[in-house]
Amino acid sequence: MTDDSRSERRDGSGTRNRKGFRSGRHGQRRRESSRFGYGRVRGKSGQGRRSSRKKEAGYGDRPEPTTPSPSREKQPENLTSGGETAGTGKDAAPQLPKNAHPHRLDLEIRKELRTLPKFLAELVARHLVAAGDFLNEDPERAYQHALYARRKASRVGAVREAAGIAAYLTGRWQEALSDLRAARRITGQDIYLPMIADCERGLGRPERALEIIREAPIDELDVAHQVELRIVASGARRDMGDLQGALVELQCPQLKEHRARPWVARLFYAYADVLEELGRKGEAREYFSRASAVDREGVTDADERLAALEGLEIVDVGDDVVWSDAEDFALSAVEPEESKAPAADSSDQ
Repeated sequence: MTDDSRSERRDGSGTRNRKGFRSGRHGQRRRESSRFGYGRVRGKSGQGRRSSRKKEAGYGDRPEPTTPSPSREKQPENLTSGGETAGTGKDAAPQLPKNAHPHRLDLEIRKELRTLPKFLAELVARHLVAAGDFLNEDPERAYQHALYARRKASRVGAVREAAGIAAYLTGRWQEALSDLRAARRITGQDIYLPMIADCERGLGRPERALEIIREAPIDELDVAHQVELRIVASGARRDMGDLQGALVELQCPQLKEHRARPWVARLFYAYADVLEELGRKGEAREYFSRASAVDREGVTDADERLAALEGLEIVDVGDDVVWSDAEDFALSAVEPEESKAPAADSSDQ
């Protein structure tokens, strides 16, 4: 058994992962920052609100470890006319989709790749685009593309970020920790701290996770990442058996938010999850309802948790979900005037 598979995973987030962050997708993965989520590619449709039961992985609610990391030995490859990568042996490059064009990659990342020879930059860009496309639906496949990109360009911050996120989403905590630390060192950015701390939780070190959070430059982070750190801290407290402490970690001004943002949905969900475990069912129902109302991207399973509390069954109608209470809350609570929104929202996309 590897270190990555030793830590206990309790159901309660809507997936078979641990409670805590984007825990259930209380912790979902982070597309809230300009770099959080390397799958920033054009020509890819976004996932609509509850259009799928699949959710992005999030801090604390981590996916089960999958297969061991493949060998990182270098392997020659060639780009085919169809945009695929060919190779031989077990370390051959993963096959590229025909739509994995370098120009679809975010401009900021393309600029980072300019430090590489032109052909290599194009090759790495293609694999980053493929990794981004597969990230939600097939994290293991995304991991293989990100891993290949890392073998070719391990000194590029965006590449280490991609590899770290993919490793994180497939439960490879130690590998993710190494790559995310490298990305932070190369880029000088602290947006990786929530995932870095959550990897420590995944490795069974909640105390270390709390230490990282205490040392984080909170004032330099946007509100989304501040909240994500709170969710990870709450999960760490739960790992240590301190439910009341887990609840306190989440008690912040953002609990009064009404805007539909993924990090808001995850905060409400995490808070509701702890309340339910503390036996405060009524309050838990209220915050699961709030999470459902603002969860336009389907990053939590708040609808299912609401239904479970009420002994009801969720009914899918096309790509939407019928849940009257959650919808009523949505109509009354998630359309505030822009002037009432906190100014810290500029980077919370």
